[in-house]
Amino acid sequence: MAVDKNMNVLIVDDYKTMLRIIRNLLKQLGFNNVDEATDGAMALQMLRVGSYGLVISDWNMEPMTGLQLLREVRADAKLKPIPFIMVTAESKSENVIAAKEAGVSNYIVKPFNAETLKNKMTSVLGDF
Repeated sequence: MAVDKNMNVLIVDDYKTMLRIIRNLLKQLGFNNVDEATDGAMALQMLRVGSYGLVISDWNMEPMTGLQLLREVRADAKLKPIPFIMVTAESKSENVIAAKEAGVSNYIVKPFNAETLKNKMTSVLGDF
């Protein structure tokens, strides 16, 4: 099944520049329906009222971290199936393990480019 590039993608980061970078990378890959949240709590609210095909979230945010957001998403029956990619500057193995245990779909370490993002998205969504 082909990936719907018109699906809504939610990107979550408390750093505006990173949101812009990820939005631009997604646009390069043909994904134009991108919403932004600046923290986990805001993202959770948006997820509960909207319809998203993918979440790309930063790990380090206040007051709700990306890991807490991931746990909330996976604990919610309606949100649980949404693919979730975690973005972080930390490549510590304990972080990767914690994210995997919480049900992350994939993991990207900053900095990254469009090709890396595409590879991670393809592993989660299928070819596009």
